[in-house]
Parts: sequence; C-alpha cells; structure tokens
Amino acid sequence: MTDGKSLFCADGHVFENDAEIFEYLRPPFQGRKELLRRDLFPSGDNWNRTALSIIGQYQEGSTAERGGGERGERGTAGQWLEFLDRAGIEGTVLFSTGGLGFGQLREPQWASALANAYNTWLYEKFLKVTPRLHGMALLPVQNVPDAVNELRRCVNELGMVGALLVAGHRRPLGDSYYYPIYEAAQELETVLAVHAGGPGNRLDQFDRAIEARCLGHPTSQMIELTSLMFSGVFDRFPRLRFAFYEAGVAWAMFLIERIQEAYEQWGVQAPDLKLAPKEHLTSGRIYFHAELDEEILPYAVQQLGDEVLLYASDYPHLAPVKILHTLEQFKQRRDISDESKARILGQNARRLYRLPAAAPQPTMAAAGAR
Repeated sequence: MTDGKSLFCADGHVFENDAEIFEYLRPPFQGRKELLRRDLFPSGDNWNRTALSIIGQYQEGSTAERGGGERGERGTAGQWLEFLDRAGIEGTVLFSTGGLGFGQLREPQWASALANAYNTWLYEKFLKVTPRLHGMALLPVQNVPDAVNELRRCVNELGMVGALLVAGHRRPLGDSYYYPIYEAAQELETVLAVHAGGPGNRLDQFDRAIEARCLGHPTSQMIELTSLMFSGVFDRFPRLRFAFYEAGVAWAMFLIERIQEAYEQWGVQAPDLKLAPKEHLTSGRIYFHAELDEEILPYAVQQLGDEVLLYASDYPHLAPVKILHTLEQFKQRRDISDESKARILGQNARRLYRLPAAAPQPTMAAAGAR
C-alpha cells in the first residue's frame, strides 16, 4: 500500500518559545523585555489545558507524554525528526500553536511585528535544520498590506510553502478586505490554509470545555467555508489552493449538502458565485484534513474524491503512541482502497504543497543538539 518514504504529514505544529521569538522582534518592540511579562500570543480560549490535565479533566493535555527533553521542551526540530523517524514519515508542514488565537490581537502594529518575528524564528529554528520540515507563515491580517509583504517574504526569502489563515477573525474570510492577500497568494502559487483554532468567543455560553471543544473546530470551518463560497472567492481566484485543517472531514460532508441546497434556493443573494458549490468543492483545489479513524471517510472519498484528503499527525499536540496507533489502524482498514490510502497518507500533501516525491532524510542525530 505504501512505504515509509511515501508518508507525509500535512499538518504538524510547533510550540512557540517566547524568549526565543522575542530576540527576532523589530523596532519599536526590539529589546523591550517588559513584553515578556505576559505571553506573546493570545490564549485562544479561556480553558487552561495544563490545569485541566493536572486535575484529570483533559486526556491530551500538556502533561501527557510527548517525547519532551530533559528541560521539558516539546516540539523542537530534533524531537520532530525523532518522531518522524519513529513513525516512518518523510516530512511535515509546521503550523503555529499560539498563532491559532492570532485573530484576538487588536493592535495592528504589534500583530505585524509578532508575525514577522515568529516567521523568522520558525525559519531559523526549524526550516534551516532539515529539509524534512516545511513552514506555514503566520500572517498579520490586522494590517493587510503588512500581511501581503510578509507572505511574499516568507515564500520568496524563507521558502515557506504557504500561509495560515486563522478561523475566527472579526471579518469572515469571504470579506473583500482579504482580497489583496488572496491575489498575492495566487500570484505566488502558494497555499492558504484555514486552520480552526478552537471555539474562541463563539461558544461562550458553554461552561464546560468538552462542549465548546466538540463544536468549536467544525463550526469555525463551516463559517469560513460558507463565507468564502457565497462571496465568490473561489470564482474570483480560480488558481488559488485552499486547505481546511483540524476538524476532520465529517463537517464538510454535512456542509456540502447544506451549501448546495442554500445555493439552489437562495443563489440570487450570491451573484459573485458563478459555479455551483459542489463544482468548487470537487474541483481538486480545495483540500480537507481527514481523521484516519473517521467512519465517514469512505463517503468522503466518494463525494470529494481521494485526491483532496490529507493526513495530519498533529504532533506534538498528540502523544506519539496515539499517533502511531491511529496510523496502524488506518493501514488495516478494509473500507478504503490501498490507492486511496496512499494518496491520503502523503501523495495529496505533496501535490498541495508542490513538494518533490521524495527528499533526503537526515535523522535526528544529523540535526545535532539543536
């Protein structure tokens, strides 16, 4: 069905090191140590996962086994290489963790400086270490001209394979406010990834994390995809590739029916939408992360095709033992063909990010102690 070299993770993560990122801040924030009195990145929601883990109310919390080093570091370049070797995965594309709450930042100048520093840190600490680690830029959409400039810098100078659009900004992603970013991404022939960042402030009526976390990721993705679709973004930027992450694919199976029905009944309100939603969703340029253990996955293959579904390890958010178990169980599934498995586990990600079929694989030891 597949070999180790064909496996590729479309969505991994880093844990930001504020002290290191601080060193890359530009003026007027450069050297202003008072910034370290609080976290550089917003929390994303109001639940402290470490605290919940300590009291036994969060199974995958910050105290779970992640392969951290003696200093408690998690998700470093060396640890990533160790995990990739252990799982038999060729490489990964790295997304921010703290940046998933980036939409909560209100100061455009600070957002621009922090995104710039984060992207430089990601390049220096991860991408330069090994060609097996690729990066997704964090964009300060609070200032669109700065976001466009940062996208160009990250793709042209730092070699990043795309940029992250966080679900949950005050403007939905179909707003024309974002069009200059989309124009630049289409010109650069790069990927824009819509990544759910949790419930944010949309599910504040819930008092328990389990309720908000259950609905936060898929509903965030539904809102953004619906906005992009009915605003005509997929028509206006026909060569731009989008990918939706961290919510599985079941939500898309629900939405594809709802969005098509809404179009047939209310299409007069979406004059910029030129093609039917199902045509866009099966066009081959809109990709979806799929959980390997989703029961609905065969239906997703049937409805969307097997060339737009992506495997994501989500390491180091998940413990390696859980990731390895899920991979092994997926390989044993009988309701998905070996050809579809191979595409989901790596071929589709390489096509999305326009990466070569195989790359040199330095091991963790080759990366040194970095």
